[in-house]
Amino acid sequence: MLVSRGQRLFARRWLGKAYFHPSHSAHKKVSKTFKLADIGEGITECEVLKWNVKASAKVDHFDLLCEVQSDKASVEITSPFDGTVTELLVKEGEIAKVGQGLCKIEVEEDDAAAEEPAEVPQKEPAPVVQSHPLAESPQEPQSQSPPPKPARRPHPLDPNQPPRPTVSQSSPSTEFDPELEARTLATPAVRHLAREKGIPRLSQLFPGSGKRGRIEKADVEAWVTKSQIKTQEPTVQPRVEGNEMTIELGRTRWAMWKAMEQSLKIPHFGYSTTLDLTNLHNLLPVLNANIPIEYNPPKPSKYLPAVSPHAVLPASMQQAHCAPAESDPATHYEKLTYLPLLLKALARAMQEWPLFRSSISLPSEGEGNAKPNLIIRPHADIAIALSTPTGLYTPTIQRADTLNAYELMGTLRRFSALGRTIPNGLTPKEMPKKGATITVSNVGAIGKGEFASPLLVPGGGVAIVAIGRAKWVRRAEDDAKRLEVGISWSADHRVVEGAEMAAFTETWRKWVEEPGLWAAGGR
Repeated sequence: MLVSRGQRLFARRWLGKAYFHPSHSAHKKVSKTFKLADIGEGITECEVLKWNVKASAKVDHFDLLCEVQSDKASVEITSPFDGTVTELLVKEGEIAKVGQGLCKIEVEEDDAAAEEPAEVPQKEPAPVVQSHPLAESPQEPQSQSPPPKPARRPHPLDPNQPPRPTVSQSSPSTEFDPELEARTLATPAVRHLAREKGIPRLSQLFPGSGKRGRIEKADVEAWVTKSQIKTQEPTVQPRVEGNEMTIELGRTRWAMWKAMEQSLKIPHFGYSTTLDLTNLHNLLPVLNANIPIEYNPPKPSKYLPAVSPHAVLPASMQQAHCAPAESDPATHYEKLTYLPLLLKALARAMQEWPLFRSSISLPSEGEGNAKPNLIIRPHADIAIALSTPTGLYTPTIQRADTLNAYELMGTLRRFSALGRTIPNGLTPKEMPKKGATITVSNVGAIGKGEFASPLLVPGGGVAIVAIGRAKWVRRAEDDAKRLEVGISWSADHRVVEGAEMAAFTETWRKWVEEPGLWAAGGR
């Protein structure tokens, strides 16, 4: 039977509307909660050191969101979404538990991907003549509709994966939600496994890790594993009994506890002696009179100096040269101390001794009887033991041999300022994962002790030195007064011999007691 031109045109328009229905491209905004994922090694909580974004900031996939620090390492957390940060749930300096929300991110989703499959309503029959086969088969173009957009690769730290049930969540619920149970998707094999594991309803695991929240075998096994783990007890509040108070160790002090326990695995070799600081003491007035303006900016003045090296330049350029240089106020100081000079001399000695620029690399468990390795670094990386209101930290002065005494002093001032802030301002930049090869503890800056017995912890390098309080003494041989300071070494005796420790100290002594050598050696 022939079909009229008008009927063909009507049917074609109807099919076009079915294919280009606006619901195919509809989007809606959804708020996603970014959760602190389990980063392994038994870590259950982290301190948020720094947020790199603010509320209302736009972020892309894998953009840096924040930096967190656990008992073992500092980790940078990146975004799993393209969207807008709407709320920061954990402030800087606060502790976040694994699974706790860190922030909320608003993202755009396709309606079809955001909603669960629902019952599709039947379309009304097209108002065409029944005897025309072209109008009777409008389903054909539906097979030509574009396939759904594939799911994006999941983020490795999974801040947006649906929260895995905790023990309290995984316990059978007293309320039955038939709608949720009907929406829970799983294969017969997974349902059978769930019944064997004592899970009465799969909706307890919804949403799963599969497509559209499908429950997978891994979800069932994860539920069983977590149900066997005892729920972590909340932080114990101070308990007062009579005149006594019981408090829980803080995160930093608990990390120190574990590090000191690990230090017992290292065979220590101790060595103590004194260094003569008299020549450095005599040099300090000259050094203090010539501190660069970026570390000791002059007070602002509307007058130019009467005599200036830049007098040959135009007045506008003279003002630019006489203006204080832009610098970090945390690095400013008015006087040098002995410590940056001792560090400079120590860095020069480390350049002569590759052993003390080395770190130990232990073989992994899967390498069998492989021997440990020494990783020799090209520069002197020195860690500083820093006591702060939140605990003991060891920030690292990287490439200390490339810095002069003024720069070392500015770095020490900056470390001190960051350590005194609440929350602690030290970041992975100041505390790199690779650490240092020698640690320095300036105990003489606090007490009057001359010697100590420092402990070396795994990952802390091959040696640690404690510097005591300097004092004036009178030598019996020449009846001269000398400024001396006691130093106490502890070295890893697995790689450092006693004779090497003594010889290295004599190299350090040479650079300390003869600072005139620095003039020939430059930096």
